[in-house]
Amino acid sequence: MATMHFIQQGKGGVGKSMIAAILYQVLGHLGKEVMAFDTDPVNATFKGFKEFDVNRLDILQNGDIDPREFDELINRIAELPAETHVIVDNGASSFLALNSYIRENDVLGILKDSGHSAYFHSVITGGQAVADTALGLRSLAPGFPDSPIVVWLNPFFGEIRMEGRPFEEFKVYQEFGNQFYAVITIPQGNKATLGKDLEILFAKRQSFATAINSSQSIVMRSRLSRYWNELVSIVDQAAIA
Repeated sequence: MATMHFIQQGKGGVGKSMIAAILYQVLGHLGKEVMAFDTDPVNATFKGFKEFDVNRLDILQNGDIDPREFDELINRIAELPAETHVIVDNGASSFLALNSYIRENDVLGILKDSGHSAYFHSVITGGQAVADTALGLRSLAPGFPDSPIVVWLNPFFGEIRMEGRPFEEFKVYQEFGNQFYAVITIPQGNKATLGKDLEILFAKRQSFATAINSSQSIVMRSRLSRYWNELVSIVDQAAIA
């Protein structure tokens, strides 16, 4: 069966496209066939990775989902061969509209009847956006009570805590933790070294393979190689492949 990965978060600029890019590369590295779509109507960051085969899909028209575009996507997915993974990176501006469309048209039921499965992926980030991202996850979870959610913790902007409490003590975790199939903490390192390496890599929309095999300094390539191996390990352990 094919597996859908919907990257969803109502807060922009928190790392959704980075997660999509990580998934695309790790799943491919693990030998999976991967299809990818960028549906962000404002910032098509995922499509900007020229090394990846990402399809641009304009799903939002006048603030609502264009059913012709998304219906065609679901038709294509329903006919996919087994073991294919499909990544849909969605923007914050179409977060509510896409979720409503998926519910109202029983998209998950259609996929299930075709023998496919689906995960929702959402990100919780540290720093000032922690409350907003928790609210975005809180908006997503009750709408899809039977669908597994993969939560990605992104501490790049700061420690992931609210009122001194870790994520496992957040209200959203207490209410919907049974839906969380996996909680993945994006690994961090020294911001002056590895942090800068990653900033350059994502600013260039560059794959890890290209950066690791480039002519950049051997120390930088070594840091990125170790980080890449760690990413592969944590995604593999999450058992979403």
